[in-house]
Amino acid sequence: MKWLELLQVAGVTLLAAVTLVVLYSLGVRLTAIAGDAQQKSPALVRSLAYICFGFCALGVLFGIYLIVPYFGK
Repeated sequence: MKWLELLQVAGVTLLAAVTLVVLYSLGVRLTAIAGDAQQKSPALVRSLAYICFGFCALGVLFGIYLIVPYFGK
């Protein structure tokens, strides 16, 4: 078995999972900040939250693209 490749895949998987969780958490936090009544510019914070959600969705779609063999043809 090729242990170096296994460690490489495990490392990339861990990094991708952490990145997706951080992006989603940041988007949720920014959405909560934008909903605060005392916020001066909620549109900017809300748009940053949507950008985080968008990057998270792109990461999930890319993961599905890598997993499903039909797309690799």
